[in-house]
Amino acid sequence: MTAEVFTPTVAVTMTPSAVKHVRKQLDKKPDAHGIRLAIKKSGCSGFKYETHWVDEPAADDRVFHIDGVDVFVKEEHLPLVNGIEIDFVTEGVNSMFQFRNPNATAECGCGESFTVV
Repeated sequence: MTAEVFTPTVAVTMTPSAVKHVRKQLDKKPDAHGIRLAIKKSGCSGFKYETHWVDEPAADDRVFHIDGVDVFVKEEHLPLVNGIEIDFVTEGVNSMFQFRNPNATAECGCGESFTVV
C-alpha cells in the first residue's frame, strides 16, 4: 500500500475593485512589494483583519499573486483566511477594504471582529 501526500489548497482572492485600489496605491510606494493581510486578536468576537504595505517579505509569508498584485499572508494566519475574498468598497464618503470570509462563524455587531472555529 502506498500513501498519497495531500497538500490542501489555500485560496485568497480579490475583486477587481480591490486590485485596482491596491495597484494605484503601490504606484505611489516604489519600495512596497505588495499588501499584507494580517490577523490580530481583538474585539468581542476574537480576531480582526489588518492590512499593511509590505516593504520586505518575511520568511514565513505565503504569497498570493492576484492580477499583478501580491498579497502576503503569514503561514500561521492561513487557516483563518482560507477562501477569503478582499473587496474595496465606497459607502458615502468612506472607502474601505471589506473581507468576505466563508469560514467566519460570527461577527461582532460593529463589524470589527470575527470568529473562526
